[in-house]
Amino acid sequence: MTESPTVPPAIHPSCAPENTETRVGVSDKAAELLRDLTKRHGELMFHQSGGCCDGSSPMCFPDGDFLISETGDVHLGDLDVGLERGIPVYMSTSQYEYWKHTHITIDVVKGRGAGFSVEAPEGVRFLIRSRLMTDAELEAFDLI
Repeated sequence: MTESPTVPPAIHPSCAPENTETRVGVSDKAAELLRDLTKRHGELMFHQSGGCCDGSSPMCFPDGDFLISETGDVHLGDLDVGLERGIPVYMSTSQYEYWKHTHITIDVVKGRGAGFSVEAPEGVRFLIRSRLMTDAELEAFDLI
């Protein structure tokens, strides 16, 4: 029996380790879905709360449907998915303390998550893939 090779998911250039401009990136598959969801729901935003279970999944909302706090949330950056406006990504301040040394990539997989995220009716869910930042990224974000 021959094992088939594992093919890594297509990753958008914003996820490359040499990119020191943003803390967040998006997979090509998630970017495609986000373009479609934007056509149906208007401008979007993400929030990563860090709760338990699906509360730790990135939640995608029509922009403004989730209230952001200047002291309770950190703006990680905007996802470039090929639209006029990037999609902002926020994380709760308490969760950010655990994740500040990581680069986060928003991806999408089959299956339903719980919650009110706009992709739920599509039979898919967003998830976070992460990697530790490179020394260049840590320096660019004043983390070393």
